[in-house]
Amino acid sequence: MSETKNFVPFVSASAEMKEFSFRAVFLGALMAMLMGAANAYLGLKAGMTIAATYTTAVIAMAVLKALKGTILEENTARTVGSIGGNIASGAIFVLPAFFISSIWDPFYSTSHYIISTIILSVAGVLGIMFVTLLRRVLVEDAELPFPESIAAAEIHKSGQKGTGGSKFLLSGMGLGALFTALVEFKFIAASWQKIVSFTKGSLLLRSPGMAPAYFGVGYIIGPKLGAINFSGGLLAWGLLAPAIAYFLNYNNPAGVSDWAVEITRVWKAYVRYIAIGGMLVGAFYTLYKMRKSLFEGISRSFANIKKTAGGGVVLERTDKDLNMKVVLPVLSGIAVVMFFIFNYFTGSAFPAAVATVVMIFLGFVFAAVSGYLVGIIGVSNNPTSGLTVSVLIVVAFLMIALGMTGTAGIAAVLGVAAFTCVSVSVAGEMMQDLKAGHILGCTPWKMQVGDIFGVVSASIIMFFILSLLHLGDIKQSTGNEIDKLKSNNTATVTYKGKNPELTGKTFTLDEVKAMPPEAQNDILGTNAGFGGEKLPAPQASLMAIMARGIVEGKTELILIIIGMFMGAALIMMQVKSPMLISVGMYLPIDTSFAIFIGGLMKGIIDKVIEKRKYDEKQKEKISNIGILLSSGLIAGEALIGLLFAGLAFADIKIFHMFEQPSFIGSLIAIFVIGLFLIMVPLKKKEE
Repeated sequence: MSETKNFVPFVSASAEMKEFSFRAVFLGALMAMLMGAANAYLGLKAGMTIAATYTTAVIAMAVLKALKGTILEENTARTVGSIGGNIASGAIFVLPAFFISSIWDPFYSTSHYIISTIILSVAGVLGIMFVTLLRRVLVEDAELPFPESIAAAEIHKSGQKGTGGSKFLLSGMGLGALFTALVEFKFIAASWQKIVSFTKGSLLLRSPGMAPAYFGVGYIIGPKLGAINFSGGLLAWGLLAPAIAYFLNYNNPAGVSDWAVEITRVWKAYVRYIAIGGMLVGAFYTLYKMRKSLFEGISRSFANIKKTAGGGVVLERTDKDLNMKVVLPVLSGIAVVMFFIFNYFTGSAFPAAVATVVMIFLGFVFAAVSGYLVGIIGVSNNPTSGLTVSVLIVVAFLMIALGMTGTAGIAAVLGVAAFTCVSVSVAGEMMQDLKAGHILGCTPWKMQVGDIFGVVSASIIMFFILSLLHLGDIKQSTGNEIDKLKSNNTATVTYKGKNPELTGKTFTLDEVKAMPPEAQNDILGTNAGFGGEKLPAPQASLMAIMARGIVEGKTELILIIIGMFMGAALIMMQVKSPMLISVGMYLPIDTSFAIFIGGLMKGIIDKVIEKRKYDEKQKEKISNIGILLSSGLIAGEALIGLLFAGLAFADIKIFHMFEQPSFIGSLIAIFVIGLFLIMVPLKKKEE
């Protein structure tokens, strides 16, 4: 159903206004890199990403207003900038899986950078081309509310009236950066834990992690989802891990020297596989709940594709997409590039051709689905990982049918998953941006070209960002472990990794230090990097385990099946978000605890709003300010986190205030962040 004919954009179709300028595209490209880095950092640590639309809208408005820019230039910059966050979403969901599944070990190399950049760039452009074919079908559908598009457009409109939120965003970034730096300098503790012993047992107490980004995430998702996520953490760390650890050591409990370490080991070796089973069921249940919307989106897209691509009609400025004479050759070129990439992975032309055809077909179908779902629930709730897992399973069984096994088969499956994930993620964000541009009166083809710049900008740096976080975490963890061993006068270490050929072998510390970072991590058992304690990367771990499990039949199948039954039970109990419970189980407890605390902060504001009976306008202002402050906390921590990861990567030692910092300072910091997120929105609601 097309929208009513009396729709009038904010800037009329006949208006001549600067829109696709160098400064707008350049600013957008910088923001694409910034938001890509921030979402990569957050996604690897917490398994969640944030919609970049609001943050980039505020930055674009603040910068371009100072340069006397137009509202259409602001929209161009926001569109180009926000796509970077979605390149990150696609990247973190799949690229770390190449390392976790041992396909790319070590992770960083020139060839891996080239392959990753090609995948991200080509898949991103593919998503844009698909959306170009679908834009009129979805953007002009009056039945699709596009909630986040309307909100983004309203931010730009409010800027024309002299209001803006850049100061809230920047203040959040400053606070997030400050407290993250204090943790890195060991002025305050990152977390706290203690074993409390009783006559017939003991209790492991752990604090929320001192991470401003987690509090920001919790605030954005709210108290209900924050509590659901935390309940998964409590289930994993408060019941399953201790119970399994107890029964594993039932005959020799005295042999466990440190129960906190043992519980953590059990969580990693057993509970996380159960969580993966739950995530798998949760992903498919999410798709099942949306089945009507999925089928409507697919059927509508195929029914209108011929009409969409048709020419011969004189179109207004606000209705001009990229010309089909450009789109179709680009799609053909992308198919050729994809074939060569898949041929590189498989080493065989026929499976590569099959993978290319499957990717093009399913990519278009899921791009249509993604765009349609964004029109209903927004980018923040788009089930990208669920769609990607669906494609991964289909391709995995196809590879088996074609005789592809081992490393080549796993690499091919992950390659298709990477293309799918990025293209679907970009398609959803692009559709959301096009709707916001439609409301404001922007030119679609200029937005589509602008997003290509954003895709390429974010893709060029994304592998470096991932490598920096991965290797920085490993170098920091292994360096601390080696220093600890030296202080205890330990000269040799016994292998603690998963390679059975090295089990029991000893190495001197000098031998370990001379090895590559990933080898040090394996030998010392420091649990760092992708899939480790600080960078759990839950979606990538799910992709890696599913790909290897199906192609090679090597997986902790019993534990995953238990998790699937658990997920099914949660669904039958009508739990609001069974997927989020499983994610909470997969994350370290201090992460889900901190997200829960952030949700509590939002819950306090909700209660105050309810008690004081604010009107809708005041509620909207409070909500917008809170989101900007939270986004600032996330961006501030991400930028400082990347800085310190870079220092660790370069083997630059940083100053530490205390060897064992007190968590009292961290509690004070959490209290300050709470006051910041609660009091500022309530006080500034009239602005």
